[in-house]
Amino acid sequence: MTDKTSESSRRSFLSAATRLTVAGAVAPMVGLPVAAQAATAASATAGDAAHPAVGNEYGEADAQHALDSLESAYGVHPAKRRNHTKGVGVLGQFVGSPAAAELSRSLLFSGETIEVVGRFSLAGGDPDAADTERSTRGVGLQFRLPGGALQHMTMLHTPMFFATMPKTFIDKFFALTPDPATGKPDPAVFKHFLATHPDHAAQAHFLGTVNPPWSYANCAFYGIHTFRFVDRAGKVTMVRWRFVPRDGERSLTDAQMKDAPRDFLEPRLMERLQRGPALWDMIVSIGEPGDPVINPTLLWPKERREIHAGTLTLSSAMQQEQAPSYGINFDPLVMADGIEATDDPILQFRSPSYGLSYSRRLRKI
Repeated sequence: MTDKTSESSRRSFLSAATRLTVAGAVAPMVGLPVAAQAATAASATAGDAAHPAVGNEYGEADAQHALDSLESAYGVHPAKRRNHTKGVGVLGQFVGSPAAAELSRSLLFSGETIEVVGRFSLAGGDPDAADTERSTRGVGLQFRLPGGALQHMTMLHTPMFFATMPKTFIDKFFALTPDPATGKPDPAVFKHFLATHPDHAAQAHFLGTVNPPWSYANCAFYGIHTFRFVDRAGKVTMVRWRFVPRDGERSLTDAQMKDAPRDFLEPRLMERLQRGPALWDMIVSIGEPGDPVINPTLLWPKERREIHAGTLTLSSAMQQEQAPSYGINFDPLVMADGIEATDDPILQFRSPSYGLSYSRRLRKI
């Protein structure tokens, strides 16, 4: 098997695997019965207790294992990000609202105009991934606050994540490691992953049933994790946030999924911003007792109180290698005073993983 054929086979399987437990998609691919898929999806909607934040067998080696798993699945691409490898840089501004300032003392909500450096991206470690792939779309934002402090936000276009613990993340990509003899992952290995990791099911269902976005400018992005807003008196409010596009949300049609070019997200965004800025509203949901705060696979009830926390305005886009975002490690735990992380194992795990990826990228390995 040639390298080109092997790479094509691997990409084909990785694209199919994003459906994971969607009935009628992965079930026939790996031999799982549809009933088993439904049971797996149901288990992902259980409470926090269903996936307790204990028992991570990888311990301090999480970051190393995470990057090794991504490189095992996608190959090594020196000097590039190990995940969300394909992307486009953006620049803009953010203005916070008085309603958010009542809940958080962060200068993000001071009402001043905050400069923003950002990057949109496709999940996974393939720098040549097709923009029609049923994978997550992401955005990393660096807010440059008055006085020099930084606030990072790293979000996905899915309302939930696919793992409650680092183990699921790591096991998934090791399960997608191509067999040297076939150039494809071993279906039996991936079948075992599906059977033993029910926490991935909710996001998989979303990706398999909601077509990818038509444009980054028509895409909502979710913070996924729960964070703490701290006000001037020290009062803590549990929150989740999302950014909703003023252009409206729009997905590719089934016909567009078949006919779209391999690369359309970057040029489409550049064309949109040439016509004028694109805006997103930051919406913050206020948590209530009993809401899951350390499990990013579970959603909060839709009836939670919400506030408009600010407006993001993006004015320009550029190829990622020439963008100011190129040198940024979008570590989600870079937070200014007034916003704090929870003990969510995935949120805590992301920071060292991002750091190690950044180190490898700088060393061009």
